[in-house]
Amino acid sequence: MVSSPVGVAAAYFELGQVIVLALLTGHAVVNAALLRRPARRPATVHALVSVLLPVRDEAHRVRPCLQALLAQESVPRLEILVLDDGSTDGTAEAVRALADDRVRLLTGATPPPGWLGKPYACHQLAAAARGDVLVFVDADVVLGPTAVAAAVGLLDGFDLVCPYPRMVAASPGERLVQPLLQWLWLTFLPLRAMERSARPSLAAAGGQFLVARRAGYERAGGHAAVRGAVLEDVELARAVKRSGGRIALADGSEIASCRMYTSWSGVRDGYAKSLWASLGSPAGAAAVVSMFLLLYVAPVALIPVAPWAGLAGYLLGVLGRIATARATGGRALPDALAHPASIVIFGYLTARSFRLHRKGSLSWKGRRVDTLTP
Repeated sequence: MVSSPVGVAAAYFELGQVIVLALLTGHAVVNAALLRRPARRPATVHALVSVLLPVRDEAHRVRPCLQALLAQESVPRLEILVLDDGSTDGTAEAVRALADDRVRLLTGATPPPGWLGKPYACHQLAAAARGDVLVFVDADVVLGPTAVAAAVGLLDGFDLVCPYPRMVAASPGERLVQPLLQWLWLTFLPLRAMERSARPSLAAAGGQFLVARRAGYERAGGHAAVRGAVLEDVELARAVKRSGGRIALADGSEIASCRMYTSWSGVRDGYAKSLWASLGSPAGAAAVVSMFLLLYVAPVALIPVAPWAGLAGYLLGVLGRIATARATGGRALPDALAHPASIVIFGYLTARSFRLHRKGSLSWKGRRVDTLTP
């Protein structure tokens, strides 16, 4: 029997799809093996280290964050600067109740024209800091006792390093969406090439936990260089590269944890404010989402008509999720089995982000997310 041209084309498409998925999953496995990790027993840091914590309406979670900062070991010269960025929920009072002589509580000023809130808060903190090393931490991060010393140790040869925390996900919405963060950069970003390359476009970072040499930070222009950026962490990494510095990502799951959102509405609104900026133009976003759907959702639909190709494609996607979860302290199973559903939700969140951006109705913690820069 002679196969029809359509059948031959479909067979080649299915084979090509499986090959691409195998390459991407293989890349994630290699990246996971090469991922930088902090020392389990870091050396004592003798430099003055400034930990910088911007807070805005964080009374419900600043306590464990600050308690962990006060319990840091192997950093004898440590200062902790907390900037209260217009909180109305008693955040400043919660900080004062815990603070000792290592803590300075600053009152943030209103962002000037052209600035978004987070970059301006970090800018004020850096200006007040005295340390040679700057450690930026978000209030939803809880550090282990040697986290600061271990993070500073990762700076050897680099100007800015992001030790990505373990993402804590409890509710179904969190478990479907949050693991995609690590999966995305381990699957699609060549980590060691990023470290060697001088191209600013080849950069990634997470603002929850960032450590920087002050000299490199200032040479890059600091947060003033990214004053209007929604993704100020990624743009800061690019600014460091443009100024001749080097950046790196590391697995910080053993030294830090972070629960970014605690409900589906938090996940939905949190990604709405940033996905439009991370994916660039609507056309580019549509291309990315379409590719993801084709690679990771279409195989499930293929299983009834092409069992070997559909099942192989589905399992390769699941394997990639398992590899990235195990490398970054996440929950591998059963969550990885729902990877196609995660991709569909990612597509929905992306479309929603662009729709709200186009309407000019994006806000976060009571402030407009202005569209100053992508």
